[in-house]
Amino acid sequence: MSTRFNIILAAALIACALSLINSQYQARRLFIELEREQSLSKQYELQWTQLKLDQSTFGKHSRIETTAARELNMVAVTPDRTQYLKAVETK
Repeated sequence: MSTRFNIILAAALIACALSLINSQYQARRLFIELEREQSLSKQYELQWTQLKLDQSTFGKHSRIETTAARELNMVAVTPDRTQYLKAVETK
């Protein structure tokens, strides 16, 4: 009886040890994954900040006006170049 009880206890001990090893392995794997995701999140945050800076730079009125004049040969509208259309009423 004592031998059978010792074998059962040894089997339970081995099962608990294997369970502990598995739990530690899973914890390490999840921690590495968490670190990787946090690093990726920091990279995305940095890119987002850069994109907002670019948007504010490229969206400035003076830059748009300069680019339109230089690259597209556009000029500002003056009253003598403006054409007014009259709506025609239909019956």
